[in-house]
Amino acid sequence: MDTADRYARFAEFEARGHSPCYEQWCRGIAGDAELLALIDELPRAKRQPNLVLGAARHLGVEPSEFAEFKRWLLRHWDGVAAVAGSRATQTNEAGRTAVLLPLLAALPGPLSLIEIGASAGLCLYPDRFSYRYDGAVSIDPDDGASPVVLPCVTAGNPPLPQRLPTVVHRAGVDVNPLDINDPEDIRWLESLVWPEQTHRLQRLRSVVDIARTDPPHLSRGNLVDAVPDLVRAAPADTSVVVFGSAVLGYLDRAARTIFEQRVHALPCHWISNEAVGVVESVVGRLPKAVTASRADFVLTMDGEPVAYAGPHGQSLDWFAGSVREAAYPSRTDGSE
Repeated sequence: MDTADRYARFAEFEARGHSPCYEQWCRGIAGDAELLALIDELPRAKRQPNLVLGAARHLGVEPSEFAEFKRWLLRHWDGVAAVAGSRATQTNEAGRTAVLLPLLAALPGPLSLIEIGASAGLCLYPDRFSYRYDGAVSIDPDDGASPVVLPCVTAGNPPLPQRLPTVVHRAGVDVNPLDINDPEDIRWLESLVWPEQTHRLQRLRSVVDIARTDPPHLSRGNLVDAVPDLVRAAPADTSVVVFGSAVLGYLDRAARTIFEQRVHALPCHWISNEAVGVVESVVGRLPKAVTASRADFVLTMDGEPVAYAGPHGQSLDWFAGSVREAAYPSRTDGSE
């Protein structure tokens, strides 16, 4: 896929209906030879729309018509390229915990959570958030409603829990972990929030406040190599869960295969929340057809597909018979 196609697809399948500004900018870039030539000077991994636009937002670009955006981008391109070169798309959307919750809550607690591609570790606090499913089902922490309230629309009758799980250990790995106490790292996370989505920006700030009261244990490294040690370091008598959202797509095919083999051999559960086709072993077992216009992720439990999920946790389309049927019976750690 060339850069023009990449930006056109982002406009159509990701930004459309969620960010008119990003949709217009990406459609404009896709048809603009001058901007495409600049973007193509970046390393291939740095050309992605979220990264380039996030870098521009980091440097102060405001929502505007495409022509004005282009003029701004041409004036500030050296700075945008420098930010894109030094940063990565580490969205760290806590809303994704809304689709993880039915799987986490079905496991015997307490839980040890290990996030791959953890960024600042903001998805390691599913027990600290409030959830609102279909505007009707409310799930809150035992001490009352959280300042972080996550809405999610469901289909397929997912097994929603009555209570939140107990989490006693929060760890993660990232090639470039972000520090929740570093203002510049937090400003970068804020730059990755799409222009019109002020609710996500406020949510991000509230999640950061929660995380600062109980910072996660984050490691810098390659997730394929780091996961075995992280699993072994988890407290005994806990259900260990390795999970990640929108991270395995950044690995090449060989590394994804090695990671899947390693995580299946470890005494842990594995939850993946990735774009369709990233976890190739589940593609042939998806029970519902996915059309080219669908941007949903595939949610899996221990290698078994259980649902489609909105990329920011906004929807959950369940198709598994039950959570326990989705988990391998042998994947326990002594607490079951």
